[in-house]
This record gives sequence, C-alpha cells and structure tokens, in this order.
Amino acid sequence: MYQATRTSIRGLIATLCRPTLTGFENVPVDGPFIVASNHLSFLDSVIIQALMPRRVGFFAKAEYFTGRGVKGKIMKSFFEGVGSIPVERGEQAASVAALKTLLDVLERGEGVGIYPEGTRSRDGLLYRGRTGVGWLTLTTGAPVVPVGLADTDRLQPAGTSAVRPQHFSMRVGEPLYFDKLGPDHSLPVRREATDRIMDAIAALSGQGRASGYNKPPTQE
Repeated sequence: MYQATRTSIRGLIATLCRPTLTGFENVPVDGPFIVASNHLSFLDSVIIQALMPRRVGFFAKAEYFTGRGVKGKIMKSFFEGVGSIPVERGEQAASVAALKTLLDVLERGEGVGIYPEGTRSRDGLLYRGRTGVGWLTLTTGAPVVPVGLADTDRLQPAGTSAVRPQHFSMRVGEPLYFDKLGPDHSLPVRREATDRIMDAIAALSGQGRASGYNKPPTQE
C-alpha cells in the first residue's frame, strides 16, 4: 500500500506540477534520519513523503485515521499509504508525548519529518525554530536532513480547499551531524543545534527570516 500510494502521488506531482527537485543524494541510504523542513502548505508533508527516496513519517491528525464511511476509509488508507503518524489534536510536534513517538520511529532505524517552525508560515517568512528538532538529534545522534520548499503555498493557498497544479521546488541539503548526548543535554546546546538547522533551511528555501516564533491561526 505504501509503495503504491507513493508511486501514484509521485506521478501526479510530476505530471501536474513539474517540480524542480535537487539534492536527493543527500538522504542517508540507511539508518535513522530526521527531515527538517520549512512549512508553507498543508500539502508539504505529502510532497516530502512521496518524493523522498526513503520513507519519512510526518504527523497527521488522529481523526484522519478514525473517520467513518467511505470517506473515512479513503482518508485512512491515504495517510497510512504515505507513511503518516497519527497524533492527537493539540499535541504539538514539540510536546513530550509527540517527540517520544518520533523517537520510537528513529530507534527502529527509520526516518521522521518535523517542521521546526511548528505551523505553516502564512506570510512567506521563515520563523524561529522550536527546539524539538534539536532535542531529537541530540538525543539520538540521528543526522538532520534540511529541506527547503518554495512555492508549495501556491498549490493550496491558505484558507482554500482546492488544489491548483503549480510549479514548486524542493531542495534537499547535506545532512547535519550532532553529537549524541542523550535526553538530558542542556537547553543552550539544544538551541544552538536548532539555530544551525534553521540556518540550513533558510539557505535552501531562500526565505526572509522572522525574529520570533510563528503562531497558529487561533492566536493571530
């Protein structure tokens, strides 16, 4: 199911969007790894999961896996097919429970994806990274693969449900390696690692930088 779903989505993306894709040779061929990307669109996770040469588990709302009827079955099949990880509503990627879920995946030698900004950027700026990604790499020693997306927001503009075929680009950078310190490392070390990761994402995405953290729409 996973491979079939991913192949189908890849074909649609290639045909309808003709994206510019670079750097896939930077993804480790084996062992755990963390994809850290900027976040512009609801579709970003699907795009990364479909196009990456290895499986990458991103969070998706738990209700996508528990819906009823034909629509519910389709949604569950789709999100399972692209390798998504169910997470309860309100359990942000930086929370302890959510991070432990990603930790389990990494300990199996697989790949996980995380958006250090926490939520989509609605003004095109790259916001300050939250330190969950730093905690993951320092705890496990798994390399971080930075990703820069551009123009994916044009595929599904914020506030709309329609998907519009548009060209976009995805650049994958060289892996960033950090010392494995275990879960009890200091916050300043975690902050430093996170800032280094965000610098790499900025270089790939070409975005302007915001000085503060991004906020979900309910707080704007």
